[in-house]
Amino acid sequence: MIRRFIGLLVFALAAPAAASAGVPETVYLASADGRTELVGYLFMPAGSGPYPAVVMLHGRGGPYSTNVNRACTLVARSTNSPCNAATLSKRHRTWGEYWAAQGYLALLVDSFGPRGKAYGFGRFTHGDPVRDDVNERTVRPLDAEGALAWLRKRRDVVADDIFLQGWSNGGSTALNVIYRQGMQTSGFRAALAFYPGCGPKAMLGRELSSKVPVTMFLASEDEEVSPALCQQFAQRSREAGSPVDVVLYPGAVHGFDDPGARRQSATANRSATTDAFQRALATLRSLGTR
Repeated sequence: MIRRFIGLLVFALAAPAAASAGVPETVYLASADGRTELVGYLFMPAGSGPYPAVVMLHGRGGPYSTNVNRACTLVARSTNSPCNAATLSKRHRTWGEYWAAQGYLALLVDSFGPRGKAYGFGRFTHGDPVRDDVNERTVRPLDAEGALAWLRKRRDVVADDIFLQGWSNGGSTALNVIYRQGMQTSGFRAALAFYPGCGPKAMLGRELSSKVPVTMFLASEDEEVSPALCQQFAQRSREAGSPVDVVLYPGAVHGFDDPGARRQSATANRSATTDAFQRALATLRSLGTR
């Protein structure tokens, strides 16, 4: 089912500040590739838990602010990089704080920094060979699976209430994670994919065959990826019996939920952002066991 959101809401309502907003905790965890130590940023809710959790997957620009990421390469336990918990992008920090304020433990996983590419990549670089060792088909899904395993070892996390959220390249990664899970129900409980690439170079298969609910948040005027390809992917997945929902935001562009002034100066982006925050929360709450 494709939903078109038209109403105008106030962006400020979308992302209330977390109860204890600040610099998230830096953690280290193993990728399921068996060789990479990942860097993660942990946004903690108030209270003692156990909490439901959200694994967050950044896009092709990486998790850090564009003000610093050009000066970054490697981010690891032993480095003193300007790309760190204090210099995350506004989008990732806002979403992490939002989830924490709503009672979710949020873990943002850096797939690029530990592999010497913390600077991220520019627009329209999908075919660049330099991205092969951090690609969304065969590499980054293993990072998400490593994060899932790491969270399940924590006593303050509800093991059956771990969700997945990704943006752009991370959105494609999220879809590929669900593809890899197949019909298993013991992995991520649901996935939220924001403006992913859905073409054959980004996806492991032509459709999902899964019992895991997926919601895709698409922008009708996306200038980087094709919302039409994603709608077709979703339709094929539904025909295969997978619970895939699509929300299409008229007039919105790629990265519509970036809280920066440039993106939010557009009415369509503000409207889409507000709805996406509220819809994402409602989706997770409707599926959680708590």
